[in-house]
Amino acid sequence: MAHQDHNAVVSGQFSPQAEAYLHSSTHATGADLALMVEAVRTRSKAVVLDMGCGGGHVSFQVAPHVAKVVAYDLSAEMLAVVAAEAERRGLGNIVTQQGAAETLPYPDASFDVVITRYSCHHWQDMAAGLKQMRRVLKPGGIALFMDVVSPGKPLLDTWLQGIELLRDPSHVRNASPAQWRRLLTEAGFAITTEQGFKLPLAFAPWVARMQTPAVQVAAIRALQQQASREVSDYFAFGEDGSFVVDTRLFVAKGG
Repeated sequence: MAHQDHNAVVSGQFSPQAEAYLHSSTHATGADLALMVEAVRTRSKAVVLDMGCGGGHVSFQVAPHVAKVVAYDLSAEMLAVVAAEAERRGLGNIVTQQGAAETLPYPDASFDVVITRYSCHHWQDMAAGLKQMRRVLKPGGIALFMDVVSPGKPLLDTWLQGIELLRDPSHVRNASPAQWRRLLTEAGFAITTEQGFKLPLAFAPWVARMQTPAVQVAAIRALQQQASREVSDYFAFGEDGSFVVDTRLFVAKGG
C-alpha cells in the first residue's frame, strides 16, 4: 500500500467534502463568529488572513468589515468553493491562496488580523503554524484562534482523540487549553482574552460530512457504548451517538 504525506491526507479528506463544509451549520454558525466580527468591525482598512479557511465562514463574516481577506487552505477544491460563494455573495475583497500552515508564503508583518477556526487540529506541526501566524502579523495587529479543545484529563483526552481519528484520519490532535496557552506564548503571542463554549455535534451529519467509512462509524459507536460513566457523562453521549465537545476562542496580540 502506498502512503501519502500528511498534507496530502488532509487535502484528500477535505477536497471531496468542500460543498458539505460550505453548508455545514456547525461551521456556519456560533457565538464565536459574532465575537470575531466584533473584533474586526472597527478595522475597515485591515488585511485579514483566514488560515485553514475550510468552507470560508470566517472569511464571509469578516469581509464586509475589512479591506481584504486572504482565504488560505491546503485544499484547492475547498478554495474553489469559497471563491464561488464569495462571488455569489458579492464579496469581491476575498482572495484565495493554497498552501500549508507551516509555510506561509507572505513577508513578515503582512496582515493586520490573523484568524484560524477549526483548523489547527489538522496541522502537522501546530507550533510551527502558530509561529508563522505570528511572523506575518503586523505590530499592533490582533489574532484569533478557535478550535475544539481537549478536556486536558488523560482519560477524556484519549477518548476525544480516538473518536476524532476514527472519524477522520487527517486529525492530528485537539490541544488542551493549557497547551494552547503555552504554544501561543512560545510563538510570541500575548493572550488578551479567552472564552470557552460547548459545541453539540449531531452524529449522523458529523460522520456524513467526512464520508466516514461504515466500519469506522461502527467502531465509534461501539466505543461510545463501552464508555465509562465519567466519559459518557462528560461528552453527553446520546442514544444516536450525538455528543458535546469543548471549544475555546483565544484572542491575542503580538507579544
